[in-house]
Amino acid sequence: MSERKRIYLCLAHMSENGMEQKYVKEAFDTNWVVPLGPNVNGFEADLEKFVGQDKKVVALSSGTAAVHLSLIACGVKAGDEVLVQSFTFCASSHPITYLGAIPVFVDSEKESWNIDPDLLEEAILDRKAKTGRLPKAIVPVALYGMPYDIKRIMEIGEKYGIPVIEDAAEGFGSRFDGQVLGTFGQYGILSFNGNKMITTSGGGALVCPDKEAADKIMWYATQAREAYPYYQHEAIGYNYRMSNICAGIGRGQMTVIDDHLKHHKHVQKMYEELLADIQGVTMHTSPSPVYDANYWLCTMCLDPQVRIKGQENAYKKVITGAVGGAAGVIHAVDSATTDCQPNDNVEALRMFMDAAQIEARPLWKPMHKQPVYKDAPAYVNGVSESLFKVGMCLPAGPYVSDDDVRYICDVIHDAIA
Repeated sequence: MSERKRIYLCLAHMSENGMEQKYVKEAFDTNWVVPLGPNVNGFEADLEKFVGQDKKVVALSSGTAAVHLSLIACGVKAGDEVLVQSFTFCASSHPITYLGAIPVFVDSEKESWNIDPDLLEEAILDRKAKTGRLPKAIVPVALYGMPYDIKRIMEIGEKYGIPVIEDAAEGFGSRFDGQVLGTFGQYGILSFNGNKMITTSGGGALVCPDKEAADKIMWYATQAREAYPYYQHEAIGYNYRMSNICAGIGRGQMTVIDDHLKHHKHVQKMYEELLADIQGVTMHTSPSPVYDANYWLCTMCLDPQVRIKGQENAYKKVITGAVGGAAGVIHAVDSATTDCQPNDNVEALRMFMDAAQIEARPLWKPMHKQPVYKDAPAYVNGVSESLFKVGMCLPAGPYVSDDDVRYICDVIHDAIA
């Protein structure tokens, strides 16, 4: 199948009606090629309509920037502690360290794979006993688009007076009990990176409770300038505003978001049906109808006993480039293995699929197992580590056709030794 197109994990594509080109052309024609302008205002209005709940939205340069500014808005400072889900991408936790604060990692529960409310409350009480202070914020994450138990998380946050910052970067359009993620907590993180449900090529947004909060976020995002006829700065600000060009792409993408959501759910359903006959392969699904996942990525677990063709070659060669074409992976490594990695059969299946022109990846490695966070407090129950060893992400983007899904499933069947 060498002539076959490569099937990528997830890629938000341009809408067929060409609306992105229309808005971007308008930006050039009117010379609004700056980090503000009509497209930025229009994109924010589109997002506010989509998320509802009378929220205000500020468009930013990335979801990571949104996390950073939300922490600042919640008063997080150097030496403070922030409770954050361990099973996540590093953008959920790195901004905590930007502020000199301390991430306190909390493990997951088995059903949604997201932050365990019982363990969360245990961590709050233990941190209070150990430090004499409550953590300054709680950051649950919509892992692969799956909602977290926000009802219980909000109850815990309100009980101890700790604001909740929802990291819904992977969960754009996901809902809990009918309400869009990112609208329950004090702030909500959205991401429009190139691989998300919709894209602005790179970008994000922060869902804010009201205009006053949004205005303060916008002030921080535009270098914290004071209202003088010259540049006056009385606080440290950041260059985090979204450009008018990127926002034009986002406005066009908003016209296809409903189609994208339907497609991802359709692909998930196909995987469930086409892989149901393989003993030892299990697709991750919503725990109940209350958890309305967008299935940004479709994920499966592979039983340790399943034998994959070529498994004897797993982790025999050092990776020399970025798996999946990720940017910025330039550090060479000396060993093909670490002390916490997926099982050999998961790596063997990834390699088998890669040879068949299919991009698949392991799940996120839990943050509490990342070397950079080896000294951070962590409250673990073994769930995220066990899932990391057996889990895999399958292609699910808008370019993934029904025929692609059938081909992927055929390859998985063929890979079983």
